[in-house]
Amino acid sequence: MNRKTADGRTRVTVLVALAANLVIATAKIIGGIASGSPALLSEAAHSVADSTNEVFLLVAVRRSRRAADRDHPFGYGKERYFWTLLAAVGIFVVGGCFSFYQAYQALGADRQESRSGYVAGLAVLGVSLLAEGSSLLRALYQLRGDGARDPALRTVIAEDSTAVCGVLLAAAGMSLHLVTGEAVWEAAASLAIGLLLVYVAYRLGREARGRLIGEAVDPVLWDRIRGLLDEQPEIDNVAELLTMRLGLDSTLVAARVDLTPGLDSEEVELVCVRIKRLIRTEWPEAHHVFLDITEAPAPDTP
Repeated sequence: MNRKTADGRTRVTVLVALAANLVIATAKIIGGIASGSPALLSEAAHSVADSTNEVFLLVAVRRSRRAADRDHPFGYGKERYFWTLLAAVGIFVVGGCFSFYQAYQALGADRQESRSGYVAGLAVLGVSLLAEGSSLLRALYQLRGDGARDPALRTVIAEDSTAVCGVLLAAAGMSLHLVTGEAVWEAAASLAIGLLLVYVAYRLGREARGRLIGEAVDPVLWDRIRGLLDEQPEIDNVAELLTMRLGLDSTLVAARVDLTPGLDSEEVELVCVRIKRLIRTEWPEAHHVFLDITEAPAPDTP
């Protein structure tokens, strides 16, 4: 599947998640205010954070597909990782920090919440669970096909998985509070939701950081590229091989090699062209291939 088609599917997945989160966030806010439930309000903040982040991801998919230009000769593939990093920050600030605040508030609350409000809040969480679960199943289905390396899709999966866990935690906290009358259960649920969001934000942010500062291809692919170079009869030694992912389907390959003695300048040029073409044929994502001849041998003299 080509990148344009894959991006289209990712965009649909993100839009589905965004629509679900907007509806769910509205319902959770209304239910949280009506019931006074800290856990439900924490989940409302979680859904608001997810909705904002999915807007970031839509921007990432669109902007990362721009063609290379003079200012960005290697293209805009890393835009996905930048917006994923912003999404991670959003999860941490909006979702995690607000959940910690709600946990603190719950411990100091002294008012009695209405039973009917809590029942309505639990109903909202039940609907949320169905919506979040459906969005998660769609994202997982796409992941099996073509999206394993797509940070936008991986972020949606992380958000939806966290949302499902968050809904279950909030429902458990609300139910125990309703049965026992102890607000500490909701405080614990809000704290657990906050910790979960901070962990997810950390994982997403760490991955995006690695890609932004320049990450090599995986060791297996590196070994295959090195092996291909070693197999070329004109290459006497591969002094250094450097790789860097420039986006989902764009990779930079740079190698410093010694050629066998006895090649004249024209032969050196032909060898370089052939090897570059061979690398691009084997790995189409290698859009930029550079060979540095460290010891260009002089032709034999009579």
